[in-house]
Amino acid sequence: MSRTTPPRPVDIASIFPELAPLARQAVRLHPRTGRPTVHDSSVGGPLLWPADEEWPTCAKEHDNAHPPVSLDDLRQRRALLEAASLRPRNPREWLLNPDERAYFAKLQAGHPAHTEPNALLPVAQLYLRDVPGLAGPEGADLLQVLWCPLDHHNGLPAARLVWRNAASVGTLLTDPPEPADVECYGNYVPEPCVLHPEVVTEYPAPYDLPADLADRLYAWGEEQEEDIEDPAPGGEEDEDPDDGLGGTYYQYELSVAPGWKIGGWGSLDFWDPGPKHCDTCNARYQPLFTINSGEGSGQNESWTPLEDLAEPSGTSGNAPSVKVGRGYSMQIYVCPTSFDHPHLEVIQ
Repeated sequence: MSRTTPPRPVDIASIFPELAPLARQAVRLHPRTGRPTVHDSSVGGPLLWPADEEWPTCAKEHDNAHPPVSLDDLRQRRALLEAASLRPRNPREWLLNPDERAYFAKLQAGHPAHTEPNALLPVAQLYLRDVPGLAGPEGADLLQVLWCPLDHHNGLPAARLVWRNAASVGTLLTDPPEPADVECYGNYVPEPCVLHPEVVTEYPAPYDLPADLADRLYAWGEEQEEDIEDPAPGGEEDEDPDDGLGGTYYQYELSVAPGWKIGGWGSLDFWDPGPKHCDTCNARYQPLFTINSGEGSGQNESWTPLEDLAEPSGTSGNAPSVKVGRGYSMQIYVCPTSFDHPHLEVIQ
């Protein structure tokens, strides 16, 4: 099923014309649980990988706050929780019975970290035919993203970008290596998902705007909330998605879309909110790929796809089961002058 982002509550560029030339196209990927093949664009699915090409590994130092676990143990934990969630329960009854809780604790206990290089794990496979505007090196029609599913010095998994031409892949690797260690909670192990790409328009987050314009947008947002709280005499208070956002209304509802996406603008970088430049050529990095802990929150409900609003749960959730930090996003930036220059990863 396709996914449709509702129209923005306000045409902000008509109110602030300075924003119009800053509009960018982003492609929301809308990953949903499925069974993708190597010939599909996916999150957490199998990769179209040549049998004669070495599978990438990570030999960097890992920042394990807790002992890592095996991929198999993590999968057993997830299967245990899923099976338990499907069976009927009495009010206030535990999800897992005592034996299951003991088994779950054993699976989560972890093991000493391995010392050999850790095999990378597939994160996403994106055929350029499925993602409008996504462009790679000459001849490439496929982007593959892998990462080491452990924390590194920046508090993020280390990602690898692979661009390739799908037609040039001969015999396929059917049994790729799996990492010996994954982060203990499994936050960096995506569940297989099919994609529903959708083009949306984004505007810069406040920190990417001139200070004067950002200040005026904040003041405008506060005015919108005041209008809701103090309706005209005899008028009725309208329901509005910006209720409670105040000055941050533009930031959460009108600028940068949440969720997994390609392109667009970046949101606030926790560690370095300023522009990011390539160490090789000093060109300003451009956002390539955003990996998110979910598709929305209470602060940007108007981005929830119409098809998800029609579901009983009324939410798009987190189908890939990926969690970055305490529920943030990881954005991968690339240099616009050369795909050979190192990419940048930030937490936002």
